[in-house]
Amino acid sequence: MRLLLWFLGFSLIILLVWVIWGGHWAQWADMNNVVAALHGYGISAGLAGALMLVLDLLLPIPGTVVISALGFIYGTWQGALNAFAGLFAAGMIGYGLGRLCSEKTAVKFLGDKDFQRGKSLFERGGGWVVALSRAVPILPEAISVSAGMLRMPLAAYMISLGCGCLPMAVLFAWIGASGHERPWLTLVLSFAVPAVLWSAASLWRKKRTGV
Repeated sequence: MRLLLWFLGFSLIILLVWVIWGGHWAQWADMNNVVAALHGYGISAGLAGALMLVLDLLLPIPGTVVISALGFIYGTWQGALNAFAGLFAAGMIGYGLGRLCSEKTAVKFLGDKDFQRGKSLFERGGGWVVALSRAVPILPEAISVSAGMLRMPLAAYMISLGCGCLPMAVLFAWIGASGHERPWLTLVLSFAVPAVLWSAASLWRKKRTGV
């Protein structure tokens, strides 16, 4: 129960930040505004876009719009590379923040039963949760921090994070580069591609480690 309350509470905090500050960041929902802002950084536009995606960990910045803007400026592959760097860095920072909470403190906060339950969950199926959550608003931040706090193995977390971030970066950079808007196709691929990538990565890890 405490684990569920923690997850819901953390997600609610992020949602409140969006509600309170969302109006100040509304301009970032328009790709033209984001493109103009990034152009202002000249040759550092890619770095600026990546940093915006890192800040999306806490601030109400529409990440998909930023990725599309990077695709518009740099083309699909270079835009996707910059976006992937930002998305992956944000996920790792979230994980790191969770790990800052010692295991003893996490057990005291969640209770031993819920801590062990959550730890077991992330050890067994955390890869699926991390990979598929990247396509859903708010969830990535809460899951990244929870994965760190509940001690999900770092290697498994990094692989699943990459499996989730890569298709998001490529899909939305392609949308920005091509000017196409296909929401249903994007939605389906945002879930399907991470699932395929994580399945392949899981099989590779099992074959390599024998676990």
